[in-house]
Amino acid sequence: MNAPWKVGPQGNRDSFAAFICDETSLDVLRPVVIELGWQPEKCKKGGLRNAVQSLSITASPNILMVDLSESGDPLNDINALAEVCEPGTIVIAIGQVNDVRLYRDLIASGIHDYLLKPLSPAQVRDSLVMAQAVFAQPKHDAAGTKRHITTAVIGTRGGVGASTLATSLAWLFSADNKLPTALFDLDIHFGTGALSLDLEPGRGLTDAIENPSRIDGLFIERAMIRANDNLAILSAEAPINSPLMTDGAAFLQLEEEFRHAFEMTVIDLPRNMLINFPQLVNDANVILLVTEMTLASARDAIRLLSWLKANAPHAEVMVVANKVQGGITEISRADFETSIESKIAFSIPYDIKAAANAAKLGHTFVDANRASKAAAVMRDVAKAVLGSADDDDVIDSGSRGKKSLLGKLDLKAMLPKKGKAAAKDAAMSEAAIAAE
Repeated sequence: MNAPWKVGPQGNRDSFAAFICDETSLDVLRPVVIELGWQPEKCKKGGLRNAVQSLSITASPNILMVDLSESGDPLNDINALAEVCEPGTIVIAIGQVNDVRLYRDLIASGIHDYLLKPLSPAQVRDSLVMAQAVFAQPKHDAAGTKRHITTAVIGTRGGVGASTLATSLAWLFSADNKLPTALFDLDIHFGTGALSLDLEPGRGLTDAIENPSRIDGLFIERAMIRANDNLAILSAEAPINSPLMTDGAAFLQLEEEFRHAFEMTVIDLPRNMLINFPQLVNDANVILLVTEMTLASARDAIRLLSWLKANAPHAEVMVVANKVQGGITEISRADFETSIESKIAFSIPYDIKAAANAAKLGHTFVDANRASKAAAVMRDVAKAVLGSADDDDVIDSGSRGKKSLLGKLDLKAMLPKKGKAAAKDAAMSEAAIAAE
């Protein structure tokens, strides 16, 4: 019952709810529910369609029982239920079709159990007790220890291609690496994250800014726009006559929810947002500074690198030169690197035809132009970001970028000496004792 990026229960949820079509089954179910300590009022009249309608506006319970008796296409309807179910919900289906193939298909779709009508109290009790046991058992998936990489993409100037790189990286993480990924477009008024994927941005981000108290796992699940099975986008097209009124708390809450719900977060971070909300890079593991090799970009790269050194020393900063044309640059690569006192990690060639092709198709640059040289470099950038999580010096998600204290110690010097050296030291010690 989980969408790809869901990882665990969020917020306060009821223990149990049921949507049953007929009174006879309800009469069997209610005494068992009371026996297990749940409220009989949670057993409601109505089938799977009623469940979908109800759960689309309220949080789903830990254990959900739904009646498929009135469903013409149970498997398709179960998929509709999965869209509105909270992560981790255990679903028990009941029906009147005695078909082994249907049972197997339902179990394969994520259903915990399928009970055949007419129901018996013992049958219902056993199924619910098993569901309780499954829900209560420790989760041994990677949710507690899984890595999470937050990548902030910052352009030295407008138009250098930071958004193009951000959307392409998010697509690569989700489509090629199959990692649950969040794309967070923080250009509130003029963001192009959704536009580059031919999607409507929705009101999720503006709602979050206006009502930070609403932000939780359920809000994330419903406010984000899905681009593919593993990629969800949170962006906005706020009216330009509505200035941004926030202290930035909503952004930090969103980032925290992303860490729980996804394995990768890509933040398209405009410079003005970085200035107004410096806390946005507090938990960034990798910062990609996208630049062109121009005099203005060199000046701003110097300033931004200095700022990042002071305000985000924990993050790995990579300079990415974009729209590079051989022999047609204001500043040579060597002079540019000398002026910013940093090496260019990646150099993406300029390809206007590929950019136009991506815009026409409504795809990310890297998805629309798989064979281009520019896309190949973007894939290298993605690999470098993923590789940053494999650094042996990284201890955990809360201390990424910090070096291990053990790395500063000379372990060899602390080990006992062997052979002649050890004998010599022992002899010197005995001589010293004798002299005393």
